[in-house]
Amino acid sequence: MPNSSVTVFNAEQTAQLLDFPGLLDALAIATVEYVNGAIHAPERQALPFPQGGVMLSMPATAHDIGIHKLVNVVPGNRVRDLPTISGIVSVYDGQTGQAQFVLDGPTVTARRTAAVSMLGLKTFLPCDPECVVLVGTGTQSVGHVIALAAIFPGLQVIVVGTSPEKAQAFVDAHHHLPLHLRGATAVPHDADAVITLTTSATPVYTQPAKAGVLIIGVGAFRPELAEIGANTLMSSQIYVDDPAGARHEAGDLIQANVDWTRVRSLSDALTGGVRHDEPIVFKTVGCAAWDLAAARCALRAINL
Repeated sequence: MPNSSVTVFNAEQTAQLLDFPGLLDALAIATVEYVNGAIHAPERQALPFPQGGVMLSMPATAHDIGIHKLVNVVPGNRVRDLPTISGIVSVYDGQTGQAQFVLDGPTVTARRTAAVSMLGLKTFLPCDPECVVLVGTGTQSVGHVIALAAIFPGLQVIVVGTSPEKAQAFVDAHHHLPLHLRGATAVPHDADAVITLTTSATPVYTQPAKAGVLIIGVGAFRPELAEIGANTLMSSQIYVDDPAGARHEAGDLIQANVDWTRVRSLSDALTGGVRHDEPIVFKTVGCAAWDLAAARCALRAINL
């Protein structure tokens, strides 16, 4: 009889299985596989809860592994002193379909999202950055500052908050990381990269596009959200992590009415290279293929 015992890893254990260097390697492979059809990941299905929440179902399969991420987003949990996002990523053997283990869903999402941004920094900048700006002080920024410390130790990181107090509180909470952190309330003009990590409905970055300054948009994941202004986008070469998903979820690009024929994929950049003499915007929306990459990373760590 098949083994009915399936290990469930909590948030801390899941984070330990998903080291950032390994995640970057797994994502670079999965990005190309996904575009070439070797990873199957349909658009996510969303089902409403009666009290205003939503259940998100995101499966993906490849020759070696299958995953299903099931995540619930319940904004009303804030008043209950509960997390607004909860869920799991179940992992299956690609040959037999048998369940292998279960990872913490929010942890997988946070770490693979940050890892995609780190892959963007490695891909779209001519060399490792010296100064990176994080716009936002929420959960996504936490994941990104941890990733930056793992991939670029010693980096100068400027955290832009909606108030000096919020920015400084974020810096104080992460002063133990091997980074040079400082808070701010506006984006400086001399950074190598700016990563927007808010759920703003209006652009938080509107500076003119500039070659050598990489803009990575992460937070706007619905059509009604937009972090990057049209003036920045229209003067930049635009790349996206998931071309299919971006057409429905990248609010920045949708609201700016970008010409989708000039939007390229991360896979294009990884396989064909990029021009560093032109402004670049890298927009990410995420997809289940990246969760599959994370599951591969965890599987390797378990089998070591």
